[in-house]
Amino acid sequence: MAGLPRRQAGLTALYLGVFAAVWFSVPKADPPLRSLLVVGSVGALLAATAGAVLVIRAGRRPAGERDRATDRRYGLIVAAEVAVGLIGVLLLVTAGLTGYIPALICAVVGVHFVPLAPVLKDRLLVPLGVAVTLVALAGLVVDLVSGVSAGLVVGTGTGALLLAYAVLGLLRARRVA
Repeated sequence: MAGLPRRQAGLTALYLGVFAAVWFSVPKADPPLRSLLVVGSVGALLAATAGAVLVIRAGRRPAGERDRATDRRYGLIVAAEVAVGLIGVLLLVTAGLTGYIPALICAVVGVHFVPLAPVLKDRLLVPLGVAVTLVALAGLVVDLVSGVSAGLVVGTGTGALLLAYAVLGLLRARRVA
């Protein structure tokens, strides 16, 4: 995101902050982890709010600045992500394996960052995607070999990664300024 406009950095913080808060809400945890998840959610919402402020201050993009081909690619990637996620969830529900839904969704989210990197011109989305996908795998493995649920691992891990990336977006916006 180095060299990207402040508006895009703000959008990154806004979107990933909101999604981090959502991921922090996935796990069912006992204190003190529950308290840390709440703190993570609040931090994520603060990052999202700071991102929204950046977007508002940056103003609207000029009409001629929109690239329809880029918008179309973005839409196709997100549509594919949603379709794969829905099909996967339906298969897991049918198989009676609903406890693995968070790991599946986490993996789909992680993978979708890779094709989004060139579309959004943010090469750091690739390592983020790899890290999120590895969290999905870790959640699955931990669930299979211990009493810890996949949802606890992926909710905590993905929330932390997305929050960190949202904060990174805010820091990068300061460098652009």
